[in-house]
Amino acid sequence: MKTHVFRGLQATMLISAVAVTALLIWAGMQRPESTLEIRSNQQGISMPDGFFVWHHLDANGIPFKSITPDNNSLLIKFDSSAQSEAAKVVLDKTLPRGYVIAQQEEEEENSARSWLTRMFNENLRIG
Repeated sequence: MKTHVFRGLQATMLISAVAVTALLIWAGMQRPESTLEIRSNQQGISMPDGFFVWHHLDANGIPFKSITPDNNSLLIKFDSSAQSEAAKVVLDKTLPRGYVIAQQEEEEENSARSWLTRMFNENLRIG
């Protein structure tokens, strides 16, 4: 009888652990990260300085995760699309003419989601 209760407890703990893990993964995937890309639309104009962009975002109270140069552009990552939109408004006013500020597609995030979906679907077929 004790062995049967112990196995039931183990199964319950295992199911609980899997459920908590799935919940944490799901919660992490719900975070809507957003990226702005700043690039020149005219030849001969160099990429804006990251410190200059940081200073203006900070002065306007707009939090961001990172500012990273990427080829001939500057990528700014935000926690939300609201922060990204606020930053676009500020940078449109701040940067001189000749720059395009655009929302970048989150290909990496979408491929990660599809990979996780495929992984979970394949694991469900096992056994």
